[in-house]
Amino acid sequence: MIEKKQAKYDKAYLRMASEWSKLSYCNRKQVGAIIVRDRMIISDGYNGTPSGFENCCEDEEGLTKWYVLHAEANAISKVANSTQSCDQATLYITLSPCKECSKLIHQSGIKRVVYQNGYRDTSGIDFLVKAGVIVDQIKELD
Repeated sequence: MIEKKQAKYDKAYLRMASEWSKLSYCNRKQVGAIIVRDRMIISDGYNGTPSGFENCCEDEEGLTKWYVLHAEANAISKVANSTQSCDQATLYITLSPCKECSKLIHQSGIKRVVYQNGYRDTSGIDFLVKAGVIVDQIKELD
């Protein structure tokens, strides 16, 4: 059970991730992520194409292009290019992570993941739990 004060912060950070998701150019899904360490936001990200590519995430058939980066991968990459560290941080994300991003989350040292909506494939969440990462879902942000 999440303590009341922590739950208040968790919902606030998830609302911020939701606002950040609106910056995505993707049509199918807009996902936002915030990484917090010691109550300080150290990174943010949203799903989209890599730097230098056109801001079009889907192909002619409406399928997501293979090279589109997920929100959490973008946020973790930003930390890698800074003086910050994800070690012991919390990732707030609007959609539960896929299995590929879950490996990045674990390797980056993130200790907790808080997400709002569940992805259809739960392999990523299952992996994180097995790896000892604390995973919490908060569906209602008030």
